[in-house]
Order: sequence, then structure tokens, then C-alpha cells
Amino acid sequence: MKMLLYTTVSGACIVLGAWLARIERIRPRWLEEELRHSVMAFGGGIMIAAVALVLVPDGQRHFDSRIGAVAIFLAGGVLFMVVERYLSSQQHPLPQTLGMLLDFVPESLAMGGLFALGEPSAPLLAVLIGMQNLPEGFNAYREVFTMARFSAHRTFLIMTVMVLLGPLAGVYGWSIAAEYSQILGATMLFAGGGILYLIFQDIAPQSRLERHWAPTLGAVLGFCFAMLAEILVDAD
Repeated sequence: MKMLLYTTVSGACIVLGAWLARIERIRPRWLEEELRHSVMAFGGGIMIAAVALVLVPDGQRHFDSRIGAVAIFLAGGVLFMVVERYLSSQQHPLPQTLGMLLDFVPESLAMGGLFALGEPSAPLLAVLIGMQNLPEGFNAYREVFTMARFSAHRTFLIMTVMVLLGPLAGVYGWSIAAEYSQILGATMLFAGGGILYLIFQDIAPQSRLERHWAPTLGAVLGFCFAMLAEILVDAD
């Protein structure tokens, strides 16, 4: 099934990002810092594009109430904030890993629903999720390896298991889309609000380096990539 293929491949980008993160540290140190922050900014740009180009417009289209859509979008941001603050209070901040899980699951659910409804934006969302998971997997691997102090093998195994969440969420989205399109729309809006919170709370501040312009440009490049992906999908 096409939906299972797309959700699996997009999730596999987590493993690819983790594998790239296992490469020995780059020298000199300033180049490694520049690369890491640029990767974070690129992922932030892709996340913004997913919210702006797919989650919000398609979520609104499948949800009847415009005011209700705004409320659900806000609720997503608030809940993600509560979850993050709780984890921070437990000394388990891991912002990159948290962000990856909190956005990957609802996005995959939305992807499954869009494929079930035959929406043309479904492949675009799959491309955005995959490109978003690549830098998130890269940073999440180094974050878990450094902060949680797991072994390299155990950290990589955790990243691999996360891939399974994509197809599982996609199947659930597929099953509810036809009969409960309102739930699908609400899920997309909720995820959009939560992702936007994570971008500005965790990813954007950490992507910035004093007197360095390249990481900030990474966010612009990420958004440009998403725009190009949309053009290619529309051309098909």
C-alpha cells in the first residue's frame, strides 16, 4: 500500500539522520558547531513549511468551524508546552528528541488520512516529514547519546524503533479519515500548533550562533526546499 510505503520511508529518515550523526566529530570544532546549528535551522524551516503548506490549510478544510480550528491550533501549542515543561522539570529536556516524536506521530496520522481521502497534498506531506526527520534524527541521536548517556548502539536502536510509529499512526489515520474527517482535520491543526511552539521554543533559539549567519539561513533554505517540493508535486 502506498500509504505504508510513504510513512515507512519518511520515518526511515530518522535512522538515516542518526547514522550520519554517528560519523566521527568534525574538525575544527567551530565547523562542527556551524554544521550542527545549520542542520537544526534547516529542520526548523521544513517544520514551518509543513505547518504553513499542509497541516493548517488542509486541517481547516476538513474542519467545519473556523473559530474552532483556531482554538484547536492554540490547544496544540499549549499541550506541547505543558508536556515539555513537565519533562524539563524531570531533568529530561531532550528538546530535539521530544520535538521529533511529538510532531512525527500526528503528522504520520494526518498523512494516512490524506492518502485515504486521495488528497493531492499527501505526497507533499510525506516529503516534508522525511526531510524534517533527517535533521531531527541527526540532532536527536547526538542529544540522546550525550545527555541520556546511552551507548551508541542503544541510541541507534532507539532511533530505529521510532520508525515503526510512522506506519502505525498512518494506519490509524487511514481508518478514521473516511468516516471521521473532522477528527483528521482537528489532528492536523493540533499538530500544527504544537510544532510551531516547538520551533520557537527549542529549535529556533538553539539554531542561532552569535555573529554567524549560516545557521539562520538554514531555516530559509528549508522553507525554500518545501516550496520546490510543492511545485514538483503539483507538476505531477
